[in-house]
Amino acid sequence: MPETEPRTPDPQGQDRPRVTASAIPGDEPADPPAGAPDAAGPVARAVGPASASQDESAGALRADRTDRDQSDRDRTDRDPSDRDRAAGPAHADASSRRARKAKAREGHSPLFLWLKEVATVVIVAIVLSFLIKTFLFRAFYIPSESMVNTLDVNDRIFVNLLVPEPMALQHGDVVVFRDSQGWLAPAAEKTKGPFTWVQDGLTFVGLLPDNSEQHLVKRVIGLPGDHVVCCDAGGQLTVNGTPLNEKYINSAEIPQVRDFDVVVPAGKVWVMGDNRNHSADSRAHMDTNGGFVNEADIEGKAAVIAWPLNRISALDNYPDVFRAVPAPSGK
Repeated sequence: MPETEPRTPDPQGQDRPRVTASAIPGDEPADPPAGAPDAAGPVARAVGPASASQDESAGALRADRTDRDQSDRDRTDRDPSDRDRAAGPAHADASSRRARKAKAREGHSPLFLWLKEVATVVIVAIVLSFLIKTFLFRAFYIPSESMVNTLDVNDRIFVNLLVPEPMALQHGDVVVFRDSQGWLAPAAEKTKGPFTWVQDGLTFVGLLPDNSEQHLVKRVIGLPGDHVVCCDAGGQLTVNGTPLNEKYINSAEIPQVRDFDVVVPAGKVWVMGDNRNHSADSRAHMDTNGGFVNEADIEGKAAVIAWPLNRISALDNYPDVFRAVPAPSGK
């Protein structure tokens, strides 16, 4: 017979559903004949208490789950780190890093943080200056009057290191080159002071101009293959037979005529100063390397006067002066 009385509660306090003799849905028997005992009554009495117990158990579970959720929300509101942990390991790691950085900042004084920022800026500036000085521009100091009025004594100039390679030299370029031919007298050894190493270091990284006085600055008059002659019947310099109207020379003095007739060899250039009467240029050193300057000794093309402020300007190579010069014969 089916169980018709309420089940005894489980000792553990949990009501476990027991199998009843209730009919499987879809297999209900046909309506009993009139006068027959009502079988559904006992079954209903058996199922009723069990269903009530299950409802109570489900309600208890929902209440317990609601309590746990509320507890989690309360804990999250109290401790922000719990939210980070709930958001996942990546967010927790990022939050931990921020927390560590914040604690590190709290452990240092504002002066320390300011000095750290200044040191960072200085280091970045030195590195950039060194890279620029090595690959793009370099500063030089002008110690002589050989290029007046284009360049004055004590001018500071920036030299484009991309000339002559990969950018080619052109007529009229003002170039700085190393004194590999002994044009200059040996420089006197300078007295070293307590901070000489600072000046040398700043010069090395490019923050100060090179004042070693072992470089020269002149204007390119003849390129490889050019035939340069001084002077024609009108007293003008000619290149490949074309006289030059040299607008760049110092107009305060009439240039002295110093005769020469040269053809510039490959890999060399002929240079002259704009202050012709006060420039020991290619004309004065024809007994050494023919007076020519090796292209390999050229540091670069002087591009800008950077100091003093009232003389800041770009340097011109006067292309109109050389526009009519034909290419060398054989080219």
